[in-house]
Amino acid sequence: MNIQELHGLFLNSSGINTDTRKIQKNSVFFALKGDNFNANEFATEALEKGAAYAVIDEEPAEKDPRLILVPDALQTLQELATYHRDYLKIPILALTGSNGKTTTKELINAVLSSSFNTVATAGNLNNHIGVPLTLLSMTDSTEIGIVEMGANHQKEIEFLCELAKPDYGYITNFGKAHLEGFGGVEGVVKGKKELYVHLKAAGKKLFLNLDDPKQREELSYKNTFSFGESLDADIQLSYLSKSSFAGIQVGDMEIQGQLIGAYNARNMAAAYAIGAFFEVPVAKIKTALENYVPANNRSQIINRNSNRIILDAYNANPTSMAAALENLDSMEGDHKVVILGDMFELGPSAEEEHQQIANKLEGLKLEKIYLVGENFFRTQTSEKIYKYRSFQDFSSNFHPEDISGSLMLIKGSRGMALERVLELL
Repeated sequence: MNIQELHGLFLNSSGINTDTRKIQKNSVFFALKGDNFNANEFATEALEKGAAYAVIDEEPAEKDPRLILVPDALQTLQELATYHRDYLKIPILALTGSNGKTTTKELINAVLSSSFNTVATAGNLNNHIGVPLTLLSMTDSTEIGIVEMGANHQKEIEFLCELAKPDYGYITNFGKAHLEGFGGVEGVVKGKKELYVHLKAAGKKLFLNLDDPKQREELSYKNTFSFGESLDADIQLSYLSKSSFAGIQVGDMEIQGQLIGAYNARNMAAAYAIGAFFEVPVAKIKTALENYVPANNRSQIINRNSNRIILDAYNANPTSMAAALENLDSMEGDHKVVILGDMFELGPSAEEEHQQIANKLEGLKLEKIYLVGENFFRTQTSEKIYKYRSFQDFSSNFHPEDISGSLMLIKGSRGMALERVLELL
């Protein structure tokens, strides 16, 4: 069966499934394989649960016309996604970067969906499987697609661009994320720039933050739509500093968001500029940005007992960790507490980067500092910093009454699962 024929079956289905626990009636099941699973073993089960077809890449034990045998199920899923993207012929906006991808994607979607029928990446399904699934979730009624692209090594963004063929792109920043896979900071820049290289080669448009000197240096391109405080920006704006929440000002209009941290003002500005480019009415942009509330452990504000908590436990790298600490330092409050977890995927730089964060903590006016994880445990610190090898060690020695009435930052890499601190409170 060729891709065109498979696409016809897909159009008459209820959508794509890759998990037998979430089978939808009349869907097309793709039997993907990983290091610890082989969904070919569950293809028949998928059909029994209501799937119309199952795409497999291993010879089945029993013949069934609903089983579609292909050389590689994942590659077929990717080819189907690209075929579907070409079939729809809708504008696709792709975004990547070291920090703020998902928050920026959500803000852009909030703005654009106020005037268009949009489909955006769900959660952080931004890899070689998530991007195809995002493209295949778009329909004839979709007017703009928003695709988040994540990467932890070079050539990954290039591949995702080949799948999605974006018409527009935005790079949030170049930071110290996934240093192990990228081989250092310069590798990060080269990897994230693959979106820019694709757009430039295809003559497509890049949204550009002119306030970021690294982007000015690396993204030299005429076909841009820019924003920032610079007088030469297409959308000139400024950043509000009246409260701990991010905000921007465009002309005489102030937009005060519900995202904690000055760094999120850049994400708001990007969403504003992209909305303006697509001619979303200013009033709708303002409403969308002011009403957006973060979720999923990303810069959430939580009041628990007598504590005000900034929960930013979804992910962490040296760039985002430093920004979060600087923001906490700028906030009003006498009783400030930080609980930080290890930052992962830093490779040979791990020891140095964790020590730099520890050094930064020594210079901040903080009432209590807790560091959790093997990397932070090995840092050289003063006695005012409490260090624990594991979350279990931390939870056994943590006394909530010691930090009552505090403004607290909780941040660490996803694998540390520091949202568990809320249970201790």
